[in-house]
Amino acid sequence: MAEDYYKVLGVDKKAGAEDIKKAYRKLALKYHPDRNPDDKKAEERFKKISEAYAVLSDPEKRKKYDTFGSDTFSQRFSQEDIFRGFDLNDILRGFGFSFSSMNGFGGGKKKRYYTQGATDPFSEIFGEQMGRQPVARKGEDLEYNISVTLEEAAFGADKRLSVKKKGVTEEITIKIPPGISSGKKLRLSGKGLPGINGGPPGNMYLKINIIPNPIYTRDENNIYIEKSITFSQAALGTSIDVPTLSGPTKRIKIPAGTRNNTKIRMKGFGIPHLKGAGKGDQYVKINVTVPKKLTKKQTELIKKLSEEGL
Repeated sequence: MAEDYYKVLGVDKKAGAEDIKKAYRKLALKYHPDRNPDDKKAEERFKKISEAYAVLSDPEKRKKYDTFGSDTFSQRFSQEDIFRGFDLNDILRGFGFSFSSMNGFGGGKKKRYYTQGATDPFSEIFGEQMGRQPVARKGEDLEYNISVTLEEAAFGADKRLSVKKKGVTEEITIKIPPGISSGKKLRLSGKGLPGINGGPPGNMYLKINIIPNPIYTRDENNIYIEKSITFSQAALGTSIDVPTLSGPTKRIKIPAGTRNNTKIRMKGFGIPHLKGAGKGDQYVKINVTVPKKLTKKQTELIKKLSEEGL
């Protein structure tokens, strides 16, 4: 049974657009991946509330949802239909999220490093008075979380970031390399805090977090997408259009006799390898739908098929 979008957002079926928006904002703040790094349950919850908001915030989609009900709606409309025209990045930016902000939900963590030989804890304070030379120390390293979309992680992107260091805002441009995955860290040499007593500046480390995609699921360099076909299409074979991460839609053949949960491979349509040439693959998981209600004519035809051993 499909989840009730109203219950997912915790709103009444008569809730207005503003109430739906407020409910989504509250839940998005709670379950956003930057606030819950490496939490798969929070990630799935974030996907669900985003899906519910994509439908209920759109008057036309909401009308169809209310008309068909959750079960029939989920059978009639794919994830592509649900998220078509829905810009998750733009909406979350309107709520105060900044995926390319250094002051994101993950916050900043500082690590302290000292140059070899800086073993005298009093030298920095009393060095000159005691007739010693102050010990040079490396500046503090800075570590932040940064969120990118699946497309940005796959094909690379330029990000412009605003960083506050010692009360001064600094603009930094970074390049997201194609093929990067969640948990990887980018090192920006010398972009940490200034050194002490002539020591070198620290470094900045950016931990990558990939925003859950409403259509695709990633597994290393492969991506997965689900498509639904009817029983007759599965039995007789058909052709369907499948979107790709790079943009163009590709038409693939579904062989006759295809079973539920069959995976069809689209070679080379996955994520580029971070190091070296080549790409992963895209897999299409086929869901064979079984109608819950049949017309009288459909029932008679199914009975005849049953008599023929189907």
